[in-house]
This record gives sequence, C-alpha cells and structure tokens, in this order.
Amino acid sequence: MQYMKLTPVERQEALRTLASMKDFLDASFASLTREETRAAGPEGSFSPVEQVWHLADLEREGFGERIRRLQAEDGPSLPDFDGARIAAERSYRSLSFEEGLRAFEAARLANIALFLTLAPEAWTRGGMQDGVGAVTLCDMPELMRQHDEAHRAEIREWQRFRGRPAS
Repeated sequence: MQYMKLTPVERQEALRTLASMKDFLDASFASLTREETRAAGPEGSFSPVEQVWHLADLEREGFGERIRRLQAEDGPSLPDFDGARIAAERSYRSLSFEEGLRAFEAARLANIALFLTLAPEAWTRGGMQDGVGAVTLCDMPELMRQHDEAHRAEIREWQRFRGRPAS
C-alpha cells in the first residue's frame, strides 16, 4: 500500500501507527530490571536493550538515511542495514536501555516530521535498495510499519519466553 494512495485520514492513521511504536515499547518493557533488559529471548534473539538500540539505529541510519537520500538524490543506491552485525559491533547489551528508547523515539519523530514536510510530487522519488529492489519515498511508511510489526512479534515472543505479561 503506497502512502499517497491512502486517503488523508488513512495517511494520518499510518503516521499515528508509526508514532505508537514508542508507546508499545514503553508498555512492553515497563518495570524491567537492568538484568531483564539484557536477557536474550528464545534462541538468543534480541534482548529488550538490543531491541531498542536496533530500532533506534535502523530508524536513524536505515530509514532516516533512505528518506533523506530519496528526497535529495536522483535514483540513489541505498544499502541494506545489517542489524545483527551492527548490534554485535556496537555491543548493544552494554548500552543504556533508557537512552536507546529515547534515541528511537527522537529518530522516529524526526522521520514522521520529515514525511509531513514532503510535497506530493516528492513521494514518487525513487531509488534501489539492496535486498529490496526499487523503492520510492511512498514505500517508506509501509516498510517502517512492517518492520515494527516484526519487532512487535519478537517482543511478544520474548515476553512469553521470559514469563512476562504480553502487551
């Protein structure tokens, strides 16, 4: 579903859904101890602190960079974002959960604000993304939503695995 094919009300709802990810993270990880934020999920999947830092870095360096480049460049070649590699290189488990959550929120709000400034004709600007193929600015909100949904599922699985109430 491309953003510009949505009605104005549907566009607002799409952006509200993107903004709601921070609230989901807050509700999912409320009252965790420092140790719990570092506890891996099933089969070594991301811990809560790894989740928030992955989301923050992808929001800034993946989605944010793609949005900026698609807006500014003609037909850019957009690299993939290797989340697992970056998580290991940056040692996410050693970082602050709260700082990661704030970094994600700030980056997500900045991307939403950027969407709100785009002229209608800008939404058709496109490029090629490694591992995806042809993309346009119009595709970015939906790609972000899909990524959020995958992480919501991972977080719910982490909650079940750790015996925490599901959000």
